Amino acid sequence: TPSARWRRLAVFRLLADPALLVKTIIGVNIGFFVLALLMDPPTAALTANPLRLLSPSDRSLFVLGATGAIPIDSYHRWWTLVSAGYLHGGLLHIFFNMAAFRQLSAVVVREFGIRRMFAIYALGSVAGFGASYLAGISLTIGASAGVCGLVGAIMYFGRSRGGAYGTALYKQVGMWVVIMFVFGFAVPGINNWGHAGGIISGALLGYFFGYTERRRE
Repeated sequence: TPSARWRRLAVFRLLADPALLVKTIIGVNIGFFVLALLMDPPTAALTANPLRLLSPSDRSLFVLGATGAIPIDSYHRWWTLVSAGYLHGGLLHIFFNMAAFRQLSAVVVREFGIRRMFAIYALGSVAGFGASYLAGISLTIGASAGVCGLVGAIMYFGRSRGGAYGTALYKQVGMWVVIMFVFGFAVPGINNWGHAGGIISGALLGYFFGYTERRRE
């Protein structure tokens, strides 16, 4: 039947298999990271600064879809609000973002379901970059806005769910947020506006989407 054929499409298979979806998103991020390095190899040299280890050039990141005031205002590249979430500025940048995504996505899938997890991640990323654009950030990239969308959804769930489980989850993720913003203000170049926009939008999306109530202690 036509409906059966639609369900066999790759996108529907992804949205039915949490492990496959997470691996695919991580794979896409890694693929764009490698592509950015290959586009401008001399800038990808090793460095003593771990934060700049294997860093793609601004030129290659701009071509692939970095977002911010420059791409949007000067070149009308509104689509970069989506593409920037799959680009990274260095090896540690992508490693920590993907590690956080892998861990947090499992929690959101469990409490909200796979489709709502993907929607929260994708829309949280766009909202985070939208907030940083409104704040005047000139050029920005990274999956952390989408990851912060997941953080916001988990915080909403923990606060709303309550009980021992919800409270523990809320406190744990809340501590992550505090550490993230302290680190963000201490280290130059971190997009705190994107993080804040992601968290707020993630909490709002969690509220509107709703979560699946499960019996727990």
